[in-house]
Amino acid sequence: MKKVYVIGSLKNPRVPLVAATLRKAGFDAFDDWYSVGPDCDDHWQAYEKQRGRTFEQALGGAHAKDVFEFDKRNLDDSDAAILVGPAGKSAHLELGYMVGRGKPAYILLDKEPERFDVMVQFARMVTTNLERIMEDVRQC
Repeated sequence: MKKVYVIGSLKNPRVPLVAATLRKAGFDAFDDWYSVGPDCDDHWQAYEKQRGRTFEQALGGAHAKDVFEFDKRNLDDSDAAILVGPAGKSAHLELGYMVGRGKPAYILLDKEPERFDVMVQFARMVTTNLERIMEDVRQC
């Protein structure tokens, strides 16, 4: 069974829907990071600021290191990744990490983009059609 890391925003409700579709199609879909909820980054930031920490200091803390290692381990263990757009900077870094590791990385758009960007060609496929991505992952 191929493991697919579902990359996206904590605020994107399509993430668990895409993961459920992948599971139904026989993939091992990883979206566990989504369960922390849409406000988790805001709460973490507020907590660290209460402690008087800067962003750089917070990144060196145990919580940030644990979350990073958890996500990285699951990226490393995955056979492919799908970025479910729209998504933020961290999601694009995760996708780039997978591309750099030579693993199939896909971008699933919710609609035709308003702004065209040629650099998305780093991804193996950019589409609004999840079925096309799943078929390609099966063949990889």
